Amino acid sequence: MSRRLERLNEQVRREVSDILRSDVKDPRVGLVTVTEARVSSDLSYAKLYVRPLGGEEEELLNGLRAATPYIRRELGKRLSVRHIPELRFEADRALEHALHIEKLLSEVLPHDDDESADDVETDVAAEEDESEKDDD
Repeated sequence: MSRRLERLNEQVRREVSDILRSDVKDPRVGLVTVTEARVSSDLSYAKLYVRPLGGEEEELLNGLRAATPYIRRELGKRLSVRHIPELRFEADRALEHALHIEKLLSEVLPHDDDESADDVETDVAAEEDESEKDDD
């Protein structure tokens, strides 16, 4: 990804966050965090990943979709690009995905609840000492 596109992604994320916080009055939108913006390389569309801070996720997405034309117009006033991308809002599932992976890993990886590695080494050394005494 080019440096210009990375900067544009961050600028779109910041500006849309600001528009949502200060200008959008739809009660379905409420408090929302824009976690990431991914503008396509041809600048034709931008995916905006959002997470509600309380409230219903589906209701938030419906409110954002209804407010999209307004958000896009406001974004056009703030960005210095020739073409303003189509905006597509999607729920950010990264946190849920990370928690799911962590849960799966905790199920398959061994737990060191009862004994630590130091205790095992001490037990092995003690057994070796006892076997040497038995040999004498």
